[in-house]
Amino acid sequence: MSMQRYILSKKNPIIVISAVLIVLGFTSAMVFHNETVAVWSLAIASVLGVAPIAIQAYQALRVRVVSIDVLVTIAVAGAFFIRNFEESAIVTFLFLFGAFLEQRTINKTRSAIKELTEMAPESALKQMENGEFVEVEVDEVDEGDILLVKTGAKVPVDGAVLSGEGYINEASITGESVPVGKEKGSSVFAGTILDNGTLQIVAERVGEDTTFGRIIELVEEAQDSKSEAERFIDRFSKYYTPAVLVLAFIVWLISRDIELAITILVLGCPGALVIGVPVSNVAGIGNGARHGVLLKGSEVIGDFSRVDTVVFDKTGTLTVGNPKVADERIYGTDSEELMAYLASVEGESDHPLAKAIVEHIGSTEFYPVENTDVVKGGGIVAQVNGHRVAVGNAALMDQENVHMSKEVTADIASFEQKGNSLVLVSIDSELKALLGIRDQIRPGVKNDLKKLKKLGVKNLVVLSGDNQGTVDLVAQDLGLTEAHGHMLPEDKSAFIEELIGKGKIVAFVGDGVNDSPSLALAQIGIAMGSGTDVAIETSDVVLMNSDFSRLPHALGLAKATARNMRQNIIIAVGVVLVLLFSLFFSEWMNMSIGMLVHEASILVVILNGMRLLRYKLRPTREEK
Repeated sequence: MSMQRYILSKKNPIIVISAVLIVLGFTSAMVFHNETVAVWSLAIASVLGVAPIAIQAYQALRVRVVSIDVLVTIAVAGAFFIRNFEESAIVTFLFLFGAFLEQRTINKTRSAIKELTEMAPESALKQMENGEFVEVEVDEVDEGDILLVKTGAKVPVDGAVLSGEGYINEASITGESVPVGKEKGSSVFAGTILDNGTLQIVAERVGEDTTFGRIIELVEEAQDSKSEAERFIDRFSKYYTPAVLVLAFIVWLISRDIELAITILVLGCPGALVIGVPVSNVAGIGNGARHGVLLKGSEVIGDFSRVDTVVFDKTGTLTVGNPKVADERIYGTDSEELMAYLASVEGESDHPLAKAIVEHIGSTEFYPVENTDVVKGGGIVAQVNGHRVAVGNAALMDQENVHMSKEVTADIASFEQKGNSLVLVSIDSELKALLGIRDQIRPGVKNDLKKLKKLGVKNLVVLSGDNQGTVDLVAQDLGLTEAHGHMLPEDKSAFIEELIGKGKIVAFVGDGVNDSPSLALAQIGIAMGSGTDVAIETSDVVLMNSDFSRLPHALGLAKATARNMRQNIIIAVGVVLVLLFSLFFSEWMNMSIGMLVHEASILVVILNGMRLLRYKLRPTREEK
C-alpha cells in the first residue's frame, strides 16, 4: 500500500521522465536509426506511465467500479503485448498529462472558495478585564466581548460598532468593493476589511455563526453537492464503461484485430462527459460567491434556470422595510415652531410612524410635554408650551373639532392615492400639517424587475399583509403582473401551492420568519441576506447584504450555468461519436490520435466551464 501511495505521489516526475524518454525514443529511431535505444526508451516510458494508471484502475475495481483508468490500463497492456511501444508510451503520457492539466484547471474553478477561506480572520484585539486590548486567536472570542479593529485589519466577528468611525470594504460579503461608512450602532461583518479609521465593536456572532462563516459553509456544501445531470452521468458512466469493454471484445472476436479492439477502448473513454457537468457547476457557484449570491448546490441551479414565475414579499424585499415621510403639506406660516412641537410629542412614542416623523424632522428644539393622552386607534393629544397639540388620523381630528377645508380634503385624497399612511397635526383645534408616510420602494428595483423579464420570467407577483390599495400602488409603480394584499403567511403558502399546481416553476423572494414556509414550499426560495436566520436556512439562494440587484445576476448565472452544462455534454458525446465513426470509416484514426483528441476534449469542456467565472449580466440600455 505504501508503494502504491509513493507511485501516485510521483505522478508529475513520471510525466517529465516519460516525456524525455519518448523524445529520446523517437530521436533515436528517426535521426540516429538506433532501433534498440528507441524500443527500450518507449518500453520504459510505457511501464513508468502505466504504473499510476494501473494502481488507480486496481483501486477502482476493488470498489466494483470500472473506471476510465481500467480502459486505459487494458489498452496500454494490449499495445505493449503486440509490441506497439510508440502507441503505449504516447497514450500513457497523454493520459497522465491530461489529468495534470485537468487538476490544474479545476483548482482554478474552485479559487472562489479558496479565496473566501483565505479571507477568514485569524486573530482579534480583545479587551481584557484591565481594559487593555490583547491580540488573541479568533476562536477565543465570545459573544459580548469588546474588540478593537484598526485600519487595514479584518473585522474578526459579526457585531455592532460601540465607538469610532471608519470605512469598511465589504466585498467579501456583498461583492461590492465600494467602502461603506460605519459609525456607532452600525453592523459589521467578519472577514470585511477596515480601510480607514478605528472601531470598537461588540461581538454578536462568532466563528461559524458569523455571516462570513455561513457563506463558506454554504459554498462548500454547494460545490460538493451533485445536480440531477451529474447523478445521471454517474449512473451512465457506471454502465457505459463496461459497455465499451464488451464492444471492444466483440470487435476482437469478429475481426481478430487486437489493435482495433485496443483503440476502441481508448476512444471510448468518457472523460469529458464525467468532468464536464461538475466543472460547470463549481464555476457557476464560485462566480455567485464572488458576486454576493449564494447558490446552495448544483440541484438549485437546474431548477432556478427554468423559473418562469417570481413571487415577492413586499416589505423588506421590494420596499426598504423602513417607513419614511414621503409627502408633506404645511398649513400656516410658522413651520419651525410647528415641527418642534410635533417632534416633542412624537418623541414620546415608539410607534414606527412616530419614529419616521422624528427622523424626518431631524435636529430641532424640544419642548416639555405634559398631560399626554394616547387615544387608542387615533393618535396622541398633549400639552406643549401651553398649547393643545393633537397628532393622529382624521378620526382624531374630528374628535378635536378640527375644521377640514376643501383644500385639506383634496390633499388627503391625493396622499391616500399614493398609498400613504396619514398623520394630521392640529394646534389648539386648528389644522397645521398633513404628513404622508409610506415604505419606500428599494432604489433600482424597477430596473432589476425589467432584467428579470428579459431573462424569461413571465409572471412577477407581490404578496403582502398590507391593505390591497397599498399593494396595488406598488405593483402599478413596478409593473408587476399580480398583486395580492391582506395575505397571512398561510395564505402566501396556499397561493404558491396553487401556482405550482398550475405547472409554474416558482421562485419566492422574502426575508422574514413569516416568509419561511413560502421559501421552503417554492421550487426556489430566495432569501435577502440581512433577513432572519430561519429565512436564510430554508432558502435555496441567498442575496447577501439584501442587495436586490443581485437577483437578476443570480438568475442569469443559473441560466448560463445550465446552458454551459448542456454544451459540455454535447461536446463530450459528440467527440466520442466522431472518434468511433472515424475509426470504422477512415484510415487515419489510431490510438495515439484518439487519446490526444480525448484529452483535448477534456480541456475544452473545462475551459468552457471556466468561462462562467467571468460571467456578468449584460447592462440594460438605461444602464449604458
